[in-house]
Amino acid sequence: MKAFIEGMPKAELHVHLEGTLEPEHIFKLATRNHIELAYKTPEEVVAAYDFHDLPSFLTIYYAAMDVLREEEDFYELTYQYFERAAADNVVYVEPFFDPQAHTARGVAFDTVINGIRRAQEDAAKNLGIRSNLIMCFLRDQSAESAMHHLEMSLPYKDWIIGIGLDSDEKDNPPAKFAAVFARARQEGYRLTMHCDVNQLDIHAHIRECIDLIEVDRIDHGINALEDESLIRDIVDRGLGLTVCPVSNRFVVQSLTSNEIRRMLELGIKATVNSDDPAYFRAYMNDNFIELADEGQFSKDELAQLGRNAFDIAWISDELKTSYISQLNDYVAAAG
Repeated sequence: MKAFIEGMPKAELHVHLEGTLEPEHIFKLATRNHIELAYKTPEEVVAAYDFHDLPSFLTIYYAAMDVLREEEDFYELTYQYFERAAADNVVYVEPFFDPQAHTARGVAFDTVINGIRRAQEDAAKNLGIRSNLIMCFLRDQSAESAMHHLEMSLPYKDWIIGIGLDSDEKDNPPAKFAAVFARARQEGYRLTMHCDVNQLDIHAHIRECIDLIEVDRIDHGINALEDESLIRDIVDRGLGLTVCPVSNRFVVQSLTSNEIRRMLELGIKATVNSDDPAYFRAYMNDNFIELADEGQFSKDELAQLGRNAFDIAWISDELKTSYISQLNDYVAAAG
């Protein structure tokens, strides 16, 4: 099963570029940018990863990204993720980035996106990985800030496929950003939003994503299984869910394998993703392997999760068909 997973072509639709910042890279960038860290070794950084819920994770997460200052830093961050993804036979990615987390520190928007874009181009040329970028807003910042950053993005519309929403959900419902996402839709962006596991008012947030924001897909979304009307609407509208098993384990002490299998049984387009792999210490293959171990998934079930990712990706129908054919050929050859 491990070999089957490792060889399977995959798409990743839920990975935060800032969440791929490995401890060793933190130290390299800190040295280059003359930043003093609170830790003496990369091992001490990993030992500090003591998070058990979303707020405790975000505290560490935002502190670490302070080492990202220059265009080359963002290039290295992104390209190193693509190298790691290529090793897991990921062939297509829609990575997130959080511009507000950088502009708030005095880093220019164009510094961030130019570094990321160069890495995308080099990864396509050198590694054969296609990618489309998703810009996320921080929901614990104001809607005015989100709109300002949306306007910053417009000169780079050809480089950004969609808009997302992440960070702390408490008291920050999707409705807070309704006007921003309506504008994003008018500008031609695709839409997604995080609905993290077991957050306050989570069912209401998922409902707002579907009916008010009219998202194209939902990030996480596990709690939709607790509401029959949400299940029905997600299935009827063909919305995909970008689920992150190892990430879930930090919140609910489970990879949510039962829930993911239930999604497949219901016809929900569930997918497997790594979320913040440098922090959760698990990239794509690790997530698939651990999910298969906990839930005893069959090859057919794992392949269906893989097909779902290509199916809900924001790419042309022609490219979807090509990727799914590659996956189907691989599964048939694997027996």
